[in-house]
Amino acid sequence: MRRSPSVYRYVAAVSVLGLAVLIGAAFHRSIRIPRDGKEWLTLALFTFFMVLGELRPIKVSRGEDKEEITTSTTFAFALLLSFGTAMAVLVQAGACLVAEVILYRRQGQWWKSLFNVAQLTLALTGSGALLGLFSLPLSGAHAFEVNDLGLILAAGVVFFVINNGLAGMGLSLSLDIPVLAYLRHDLGFQMWTASMMLALAPVVVVTTDRNPWLVFLLALPLVGIYWGSQQAVLNEHQALHDSLTGLPNRTLLRDRAQQAILNCQRDGWGLAVMIMDLDRFKEINDTLGHHNGDLLLKQIGPRLRACLRQSDGVARLGGDEFAVLLRRLDDNSTAAEVAAKIRKSFEQPFEMQDLSLNVEPSIGIALYPDHGADVDVLLQRADVAMYIAKENRSGFTTYVAEQDQYSAKRLALAGELRRALDGRREEELLLHYQPKADLGTGRVEGVEALLRWQHPRHALMPPDDFIPIAEHTGLIRPLTLYAIDAALKQLRLWQGAFPDLTVAINLSVRNLLDRQLLDDIARLLEKWVIAPHRLRLEITESVIMTDTKRSLAALAALHEMGVRLSVDDFGTGHSSLTYLKQLPVSEIKIDKSFVMNMSATSNDAVIVRSTIDLGRNLGMQVVAEGVEDEMIWNQLRLLGCDLAQGHFVSRALSARDMTEWLGRSEQAVGLSRPKPRPAVGPLWLDPDPSRQV
Repeated sequence: MRRSPSVYRYVAAVSVLGLAVLIGAAFHRSIRIPRDGKEWLTLALFTFFMVLGELRPIKVSRGEDKEEITTSTTFAFALLLSFGTAMAVLVQAGACLVAEVILYRRQGQWWKSLFNVAQLTLALTGSGALLGLFSLPLSGAHAFEVNDLGLILAAGVVFFVINNGLAGMGLSLSLDIPVLAYLRHDLGFQMWTASMMLALAPVVVVTTDRNPWLVFLLALPLVGIYWGSQQAVLNEHQALHDSLTGLPNRTLLRDRAQQAILNCQRDGWGLAVMIMDLDRFKEINDTLGHHNGDLLLKQIGPRLRACLRQSDGVARLGGDEFAVLLRRLDDNSTAAEVAAKIRKSFEQPFEMQDLSLNVEPSIGIALYPDHGADVDVLLQRADVAMYIAKENRSGFTTYVAEQDQYSAKRLALAGELRRALDGRREEELLLHYQPKADLGTGRVEGVEALLRWQHPRHALMPPDDFIPIAEHTGLIRPLTLYAIDAALKQLRLWQGAFPDLTVAINLSVRNLLDRQLLDDIARLLEKWVIAPHRLRLEITESVIMTDTKRSLAALAALHEMGVRLSVDDFGTGHSSLTYLKQLPVSEIKIDKSFVMNMSATSNDAVIVRSTIDLGRNLGMQVVAEGVEDEMIWNQLRLLGCDLAQGHFVSRALSARDMTEWLGRSEQAVGLSRPKPRPAVGPLWLDPDPSRQV
C-alpha cells in the first residue's frame, strides 16, 4: 500500500520529538540511580518483565481484529513511580529495542521501531511531568498515601491519552480515516485494557518494596492470562482461516464484508466483492499432482495482496476459488481497474521448485449497493459474474442482471421448462433440422437437430435462451434425452425415403459426464431400430477439456458402441492437438465465426484452410458451418472441405418442412446417383421463405 506523505511527516515529527526527550533524559542530572542492592534488584526485575512483556504480548481476538496488550506497560509505569521519568524512559526504550532485535520484526521498517520508542517516551514523560509537578515521593510503599491515589490515577490518564492518541493518529492517517472517528471507534476497549495494566503498577511498586522476589507471584496471573489468550486466538484463527493458505475463509469474509457494508451505509462509500477462479486448475492437479497444486495455491494470496490496498481483504473460499473485498470505493470503475491489475500480475509465472507455471484467473465483480445490499447477494452475484467471465473467456466481468441464470426471470423459466418436460413436451419442445450438404456432389449427407422452445408467452425461443438454464438446474439430462428420442423417432420416419441419412445432436459437458448416458443412448437406438452409425453426437472443445479423463473414457465408449462423434465449433476453445489426436472423433466442424468472414478477412481464410488441412491429415471429415452464400461455398469446395452447413443450403426447418424440402431435393439427395453435381443453386434455398426460423 502506498501511504500518504502526511503519514511519514507525522511519524518523523513524533520520532524527532521523542528522540530529543530521550537524549535529554539520558543526560539529565537528576536521574535517580538505585541506592542499594534491593533497588538494583528491583530495577533488574522491572527491566526483565518489560522486555518479556514486549516479547510476549497478550493477544485478544476481537472479530476481524487482533489486539495485543503489552504487559510491559505495567512495569514501565511502576518504574516511573519508583525511579522517576529519566530512568523509566531509558529502560523502556532499551526494552523496546532489545525486543525488536530479538524478534527481528521490523526488517526495512526501522522507522516503526523508532516511532514506538518515541511514543512511549512521550507518554512516560507526560505522566512523569504531572507527578513531578505535585512532588509525588518515589520511595515505595511507605511513601504512598491515600491522597496519592488520585495523582497516580491522573498520571495514568495522561499516559493513556498521549500513548493512544499518538498511535491512533498515526494509524488513522495511514488508513485515511478521520482521526476522531478512528479514536472513538475503539475507545472503550482501549480504556479498559489500559486501566487494568496501569492499575497494577502501584501494586507492583508496593510488592517489590516489601520484597522484590514477590513480583513473580504477581506475574503468575498474567502468565495464565497470556497462555489462555494464545489458545483462544489459535482456536479462533483455525475456525476463521484456511488451513492451507492461512487466508481468511468464507465465514470471516462474510463477517468482514458485513462490517464493511455497515461502514458504507454510515459513510456513504461503495464497495466491491470479487470472486476469482483459476482457469484449468484441475489440469495442474491431474498432471503435476496435488502437492504442486497446493504449492501454487499458497502463492495466490501474496500475489493478490500485492495488488490491493492495506484496507482491502483477500480470502480463500475453497478449492481454487478466492475472494477479494474492496472497501471504501468512490468510483465503481476502480473495481474493474483492480481486476485488470490482478490479471496483469498473473502474467508473471509462478515458480515452484523446478517448475514455472502460467495461470490465468477469471474474475467476477459485484458492487454495493448497485448489485445487492447484503453479503450473500453480493457473493452470489460475483460468483455468477465469474462464471460468465470464464465462459466468455473475457478475464473479468461485472455482474449484469440480464446474464444471470439465477435471476427471478430465469428461475421462472426453469420452472416452466420443467413443466414442459413433464407434460406438454411435444407441443412446446420442438426439433428443427438443418441439412449438411456434400460440397463435391451437392447431396445431403445428414441433418443436425436443433431444439427450440415454443414458449406460451415468449414465442419461439432459441436454445441459447434456455439450454444454460437447463444446465444450471439439472434439467439438461431429461432435455437431452427428449431431444435424442425425438430425433431418432424422426429419423425412423425418414428411414424409407432416406435410408442413409444421419442425424446429429449436441451434447453438453453434463451429458458427457453422466454415467447413464451410454445405457440411455443404447436403449433409444434399440427403441427406434436405428443403426448406431446414423447417430452423430456433437461436442465442443470446452466439453472435451472438462474432466479430461472421464470425457475421453465416455467418448471412447460411445465410439465403441458405433456412434459417430464430432467436435463442434472447432477453433474457439482450448483443446490441444494432443487431445484432438486422442479423441475417437470422425468429424470436426469449423466454427461459423471463421467461415462467414473468410471472403473478406485473410486471417479467417487462413484459419479455415489450416483446419481443413488438419482434419484431412488426421483422417477426419471437415464440415464448415455458417455457409451463407455461393462465394463461400465455392471457396470451401476448392479448399477440399467435405460438407457445408448454413443458410445457403437451408435454414433450420421443422420436421414437416424438412421432410418436404428433402423430397423436393430428391434428385440431389438420392445417393443411388453418384454423378457429380455443380455447386448448389436455387434448389438449395429455402422453399418457402415465410417459414424461415
